[in-house]
Amino acid sequence: MTLESQTATELSAPQRERASINDVARRAGVSAQTVSRVANRMNNVRPATRERVLAAMAELNYRPNSAARNLKAGRFRSIGFVTFNLATFGNERTLSAVAEASEAAGYTTTLLPVADPTQLDVVGAFGRLEEQAVDGIILVMSAEVGALDELTMTAGLPLVIIDSDANLPYTIVDTDQEQGVSIALQHLFELGHRDIVHISGPASSYSATRRAEAYRRIMAERGLPALEVHSGDWSAASGLELGRQLLDAEHLPTAVFAANDHMALGIMHAVHERGLRVPQDISVIGFDDVEGAAEFWPALSTVHQNLDEVGRQATSLLLALIDGEADEQQKILVQTRLIVRDSTGPVRAG
Repeated sequence: MTLESQTATELSAPQRERASINDVARRAGVSAQTVSRVANRMNNVRPATRERVLAAMAELNYRPNSAARNLKAGRFRSIGFVTFNLATFGNERTLSAVAEASEAAGYTTTLLPVADPTQLDVVGAFGRLEEQAVDGIILVMSAEVGALDELTMTAGLPLVIIDSDANLPYTIVDTDQEQGVSIALQHLFELGHRDIVHISGPASSYSATRRAEAYRRIMAERGLPALEVHSGDWSAASGLELGRQLLDAEHLPTAVFAANDHMALGIMHAVHERGLRVPQDISVIGFDDVEGAAEFWPALSTVHQNLDEVGRQATSLLLALIDGEADEQQKILVQTRLIVRDSTGPVRAG
């Protein structure tokens, strides 16, 4: 597995003297894609816009890099991987799968972590990848970044997005979030639970939002009240704090469905420190199936995400797009599966 990494700090640091495509775009008041069209002498640019871009190029002494021009003549055998937070379980596993699949196909992987999930930083990462001569880009878009039409600033490079709104007009691969929530809740329903609280991830997260929406919808379809959704930050510490708040309430739920395993671990900690038992007093189920979930106390019931398959599918689609062998705007959802362990059990009688 070959990885070349650049941090967001490095992206923003003034490391080069010559102007970039994004510098020209800002000066001319257009997108980087428009600058690329002008640089490549494409005719689908209005004359006035073309003149403005050419003037900006001249003012900045811009020299178009050869990456986009050489794509038609050859391949660089490299793909770019952009992610907002490599420290999360999902992003780390997905990167590993992408890098392994890329290496098997004879490609290297250039990693660009983006510290702040903003449109400007994502566009900056795309510009940096363009200069490093990649054949295509995989973006793990785990948070809202603003106007998505600007994400096409890749000089025509193929783009596959992981973990985003499935309604977006891009090629997308993701876990089937709704199916995962459905099997978790169905498991609790079969155990007799009706009073189920959901602990969500951060509101900025696409996957957290979709899981919370699916929870509300499925509870409503069952004719059950969707209790207030509490949002954590994916950490066990936030699960612990939210678990304590739940246990301080006058009415205790019989089950808690956490949007990830680390928050579920914190919730179980809160239950134990109050002298209650999991699952005898409160059942807890997570989402992810992280390494070590079977060694939690008790062993955690959870929804297994096949992140290796997500990474492989995204890489396969991107390579097909690079070869011109795939339709754009495909949507692939990878199924989850239920892992039943010791943290879930029947509702206690009485």
